[in-house]
Amino acid sequence: MKITEIEIYRLSIPMEPFVIATGTMDYAQNTFIRVHTDTGIYGVGECSAFPMIVGETQDTCLVLARDFAKIWKGKDPLAISERLAELDLYIAGNRTIKSAFDIALHDLAAKDAGIPLYQFLRGAKREITTDITLGIASPEEMAMKAKRLQEGGAVLLKVKLGKDPKTDVSRIREIRKAVGFEMPIRIDANQGWSYEEAVEALQGLEPFKIQFCEQPMRTWNDELLPQLRTETIVPIMADESVYSHHDAERLCKADACDYINIKFSKSGGIQEALKISQVAAEYGINCMIGGMLESRLALAAKVHFAYAAPNVKFFDLDTCMVGHLKDPVVGGIQYDGYKIHLSDQPGIGADIEQAFLDGCEKWVI
Repeated sequence: MKITEIEIYRLSIPMEPFVIATGTMDYAQNTFIRVHTDTGIYGVGECSAFPMIVGETQDTCLVLARDFAKIWKGKDPLAISERLAELDLYIAGNRTIKSAFDIALHDLAAKDAGIPLYQFLRGAKREITTDITLGIASPEEMAMKAKRLQEGGAVLLKVKLGKDPKTDVSRIREIRKAVGFEMPIRIDANQGWSYEEAVEALQGLEPFKIQFCEQPMRTWNDELLPQLRTETIVPIMADESVYSHHDAERLCKADACDYINIKFSKSGGIQEALKISQVAAEYGINCMIGGMLESRLALAAKVHFAYAAPNVKFFDLDTCMVGHLKDPVVGGIQYDGYKIHLSDQPGIGADIEQAFLDGCEKWVI
């Protein structure tokens, strides 16, 4: 099998403004690719740039996508490790756009085998329920939204924090008043606190039954994570501190976290995500599969991965539910309330509507 051409699309999905500690997004800065072959089979991939987290924009992704397509043209897409190694040799980092190419190769390989991707990865279906994320607002506004979500069937809340510790504690206090103590709440500071602020915030949040706190501090404070864990009963989940399995090994050895959040935009896709989950499993650490602002297409790839990674116990797969104003996906994950289902179509089982793509900027290499 040989790659004949690669289509690249600027997949901008309008959305309601989404606020986290490090910035605001008003559209999903996504890139969509189709890797075509001489057999007639093609693979699809998608990534979502979140500049204030990963340091990549939609434009940087699109520029590199054209370079990557030139590197791969005429080569065997089933040699997945070789193809992905070529991208790493070409440029360090830029894992967000690499993840779209990784997904496309895995989609292609599973389609060629005639089986769903999770079977190709030797996984098995299991029940998955996603949380739903609350962006940062006033304590009262967040409490009202939390109550509406609960009344609409949400069973898990992920709350964005990372501002002033006292106000952050007030946010959770008001949310708990609104939803009670039975509903699990996990929080995400997105690196927003200093060490001292993290201690203040987490100790202040202890009465409110917090499932875990994602990434309380900037990554350059990783050496302080073991000490932070002794200052609070709130479990710590590493997110931006873990891009690769090498990062996972470093934090696990240092006893620096209770959990790890895996995101394709950080790992570069499925191949590295599996390595991260394997390292974490060796240390008895469970993981979460999370995302940026992907559509139901990339989310489908993440569910296939989760089916193949038994220690992925937490699911933050609400990215298209937090304000996407359009849904151009054919197939992909399906929501039954907050439960997630996949079909057993070959590959990841998803594509983008051609009519939507016809309105997108496009390159063919």
